[in-house]
Amino acid sequence: MASTCNLRADVTSIIWLDETGCQDVSHVGGKVANLSRLAADYRVPTGFCLTTDAFKQWHEDGRSIQMPPALWRQLSAAYAEMARRSGTEQPSVAVRSSAIDEDGRFASFAGQYETYLNLVGEEEVAAAVLRCWHSTGAERVTGYRERYGLALDNIEMAVLVQHLVPADSSAVIFSANPVTRDRGQVVINASWGLGESIVGGTVTPDTYVVNKQDLSVTESRVADKERMTVIVAGGTKEVPVPRFMRLQPTLSVEQLQAMARLAIALEEQVGWPVDLESAYSDNELYLLQCRSVTTLIDTEEGDKEHG
Repeated sequence: MASTCNLRADVTSIIWLDETGCQDVSHVGGKVANLSRLAADYRVPTGFCLTTDAFKQWHEDGRSIQMPPALWRQLSAAYAEMARRSGTEQPSVAVRSSAIDEDGRFASFAGQYETYLNLVGEEEVAAAVLRCWHSTGAERVTGYRERYGLALDNIEMAVLVQHLVPADSSAVIFSANPVTRDRGQVVINASWGLGESIVGGTVTPDTYVVNKQDLSVTESRVADKERMTVIVAGGTKEVPVPRFMRLQPTLSVEQLQAMARLAIALEEQVGWPVDLESAYSDNELYLLQCRSVTTLIDTEEGDKEHG
């Protein structure tokens, strides 16, 4: 049975990435606030966020398996606006959770909450939002929060709905070398298709090292990339990489340098090392996520305390 509650007039349930209100961590979480701040200066896919107010309304409504009707109408209107902005009648979107204490300086929550890709239609989007909200009680999430000394009750969750970029190639980029801790290097892990194969560890990506001073590519290890994540009807699928592409470099020197410049600029803007997810689609570079490299920050803070 559908809920009969209505959203209060003072509740801000949905905010677009390009609105200043989307930079309020208490309403949208660290992941979305970061992207909103960067969207004015970088090519970030358009999107909107269901805020913590929407989550609280759903929570107060008894954590239903359905979305409150008033919120459903707002989500439907936002999806229609997404269609207008993207020039697509039924845009494909990514739905990602964003906890309020996620993507802070010392706990990134990478991979702990839910992400759903290539959803089409407001009903699929609404179902994914509900799954993100329900994930706040997942065992892996509570374990992670315990490890970092974060609260286990009164968790608040925002959810980002973002136009999905049909990536030709994707990369995870570190503005400092996460292995050697060399702050003079940018490290790029890249593969074909969507970035989920890299993040999920199902492919051995190409690895490139770029010198920050002159943007020279000082190391290039081209892997045998056996798998790739691609868009299919109803979601995504891991498929074999065509044989002729497996040993081909994923990125050109020009693309590597563009990614390095992006990482350097973001590090300067944020103030500490970052790792970011990006993608090339039709030769356009998109910024998808940006997080702190928490291990490097931990080391630097420790050095200061014992120096």
